[in-house]
Amino acid sequence: MGEVRSQHDAPEGVWLGRLVIAGIVVLVLLPVLPLALYSFAGRWLYPDILPSDWSLRAWEYIARERSGVLEATLTSLGIAGLVTAICVVLGVPAGRGLASLTPGPRAALELLFFAPVIVPALAVALGLHIVFIRAGLADTVIGVVIAHLLPTLPYMVLVMTSTFTNSDNELEYQARTLGAGPVRAFLIVGLPTAVPGVLTGALFVFLISWSQYALTLLIGGGRVLTLPLLLFAFASAGDLAVTAALGLVFLAPAVVILTLTARFLTGRSVALAGVAGK
Repeated sequence: MGEVRSQHDAPEGVWLGRLVIAGIVVLVLLPVLPLALYSFAGRWLYPDILPSDWSLRAWEYIARERSGVLEATLTSLGIAGLVTAICVVLGVPAGRGLASLTPGPRAALELLFFAPVIVPALAVALGLHIVFIRAGLADTVIGVVIAHLLPTLPYMVLVMTSTFTNSDNELEYQARTLGAGPVRAFLIVGLPTAVPGVLTGALFVFLISWSQYALTLLIGGGRVLTLPLLLFAFASAGDLAVTAALGLVFLAPAVVILTLTARFLTGRSVALAGVAGK
């Protein structure tokens, strides 16, 4: 009887899961719908449900070379990509080192790593700006990249610490007993098993760096033009159509990277499950 009941209950569980997924998709896409409408709106006054006039003015402006949108987008992508690469290079070994410690020292060091995140971002930015002016890094892309490491590197270290703490190191220990050195055993055996954690941490880092406004404005001094700065400038000017179009451009890379990462992790999980089953 129990087997028959579970067979009848299975479709209900599947439909419930699909409904939950559909609800999440609706909640995620619902805020994007007004942006899409505003980006094509020529005239939209209250209490009209839809724009009374439609226009491509916002997208035509974004497509112009002199608008600075392409330059700001490429700058944002370059900064976020470089910050992500640096965080992966530094965060993976740091997370592995913290995972090998006992809980007491690990908690103390984790608190130290998160100190820049706990301190208000504006205070950190003002202090950094003074130091960077003296070091000649103010108003430069390199200065902005270094500033972005403060709110991003702690998250990468935290994700990698959790990944290595919960991972099984038995295969890596076996590789070392067969003659591989600690670095080689980690690179060949330990690191591949931590790829899902690396991708998750890199995704967090990219999104945090991609959306930085205050640090970029203060350290870059307005000379390092990124997409968030351009977006806030048009929002302050009250141009809703161009602001909405820029908002969609701002969301696009994050959605693409999140989708690709989710597909990779899902496929990897399925592959690992198949190997385990064999």
